[in-house]
Amino acid sequence: METRSRELQAAEYLEKHRIKELVSYLTSALLFFRPEKPREYLISLLERLRIAKVTGVAFPFFMDNSNVVSMFEMMDSSNRGTISFVQYKEALKTLGLCTEDEDLEDDGHRITLEQFKDEVNKRITEIWSAF
Repeated sequence: METRSRELQAAEYLEKHRIKELVSYLTSALLFFRPEKPREYLISLLERLRIAKVTGVAFPFFMDNSNVVSMFEMMDSSNRGTISFVQYKEALKTLGLCTEDEDLEDDGHRITLEQFKDEVNKRITEIWSAF
């Protein structure tokens, strides 16, 4: 019984402080940039996050709009200007911006580049602002 309580406390702590999202984002950044010194890179990224939080400067995004556009274009191989909902959800998961169990509503419409960019930027801002 005590073990269950400790597991619940641990899960609540991780959720309260959004640790899973932070670790997922840091991992995505590592895989995106593949720095020669990953520990130093993570320390630097966390320090920039701390400075951004204290000073109100922009948070350290690892993707700019050109990267988001490139990712979209890779998924839109037929150049229709849209991607499927499945591609959209997988892209968000790959970027660490969506959890496996997150329930995204598929309204049956395809996702445009502008919708994709807006959602990626919104989710990145939400993640960083929570820390």
